[in-house]
Amino acid sequence: MTSAVELERQWDRNLKALPFVLLTLATIVCVATFPVIGPDTVATRVVFGVLVAATAVWTWRWTYVYARPHPVGYIGRTLLVAALTVMHPLFCIFAWIGFLDAFDSFRGRWRWVAMAATALIMATGQTGGAPPYDEWWQSVLLPVLFVLNFGLASLMSRYSLHLDAVSQERAETITRLELARAENERLQEQLLARSRESGVRDERERLAREIHDTIAQSLAGAVAQLQAAQGSDDAEDVRRRVARATEMARTALVEARRSVQDLTPAELADAGLADALSTLVAGWRDDHGVEASFVVVGDATALHSEVEATLLRIAQEALANVAKHAGATRVGITLTFDDADVILDVRDDGSGFDPTAPRRSSSFGLGVMRDRAERLTGALTLESAHDAGTAVSASIPALPRGPS
Repeated sequence: MTSAVELERQWDRNLKALPFVLLTLATIVCVATFPVIGPDTVATRVVFGVLVAATAVWTWRWTYVYARPHPVGYIGRTLLVAALTVMHPLFCIFAWIGFLDAFDSFRGRWRWVAMAATALIMATGQTGGAPPYDEWWQSVLLPVLFVLNFGLASLMSRYSLHLDAVSQERAETITRLELARAENERLQEQLLARSRESGVRDERERLAREIHDTIAQSLAGAVAQLQAAQGSDDAEDVRRRVARATEMARTALVEARRSVQDLTPAELADAGLADALSTLVAGWRDDHGVEASFVVVGDATALHSEVEATLLRIAQEALANVAKHAGATRVGITLTFDDADVILDVRDDGSGFDPTAPRRSSSFGLGVMRDRAERLTGALTLESAHDAGTAVSASIPALPRGPS
């Protein structure tokens, strides 16, 4: 199959050979018809032959030696063709070649001057020669043929320019599309790289939250139970605390496995959110000896697993903060269901703090709670003051339970 480059080269070779084909054809026709059109003399044939040879050499030089259209080459060939057409009208067969390279040889308005000169030579040959004429109709026919030749040549030239412009526009469009495709591929690679980085970062953040909210708290509770057992003289109390520490360590191990596999929290595996929170509050109350209550407001409904897991983790973190920092004697947890949102409130009567003060670098819990809520397009608010307790409220859209 011929490629586009090979076709272009073939067309270029054909266009370079075309003037010599027409020159040969016009010479043969003129030589054959000299006895009819006349004057058929030896001198005329010699001059005609010299001019034809000069035309051939001139055309060859500008076509193959200089290998590019030029005004000098065009003007010289046009003068030779005009002289030959005056000697023999049928030589206008070759004059037609002037229409092909006028636009390549000149710029601006000179293109149309060159086209008009060629059209005049064509009309002269078609009329039967140069004026003055023997018949009146030849004088009338000359301008008509000139206008006709010039008009048709101009129309075809404009159409050729239009095709060139369309071709150039298409080539530029293809180039732009190729550049856009390359840019899109580059951007896609960047997006994929950023997506991978974001996935790694999100997974690290998820594991950090899981470790902080579950494993670290369970291990801290186990350490606290063991420390309390070391300072106790009551054997029954020691056994109870050791058993509780063992249970917390096992819970931490289970949560570690679930965190790695990104599974639902163990507390929600066989229970709803309200039951899981009730169990959490009861266990926290027993571990820390602080009065804690849990209340459900509204009709408890099954929520999306992500919503339930988020609220459970926020409650765990809030209770852990109460145990670490508040020194509270009473804690109240309320779970409110309404049409649009589910709201978790955790309040204590502890020492409180200044929420506007800079957080310590080790303070991780509040940020984790807020990130968890905002991850589900929810919000977390905090109210606290010195010696006035603390209230944490998390509001999350009440998405119904469905496929994960």
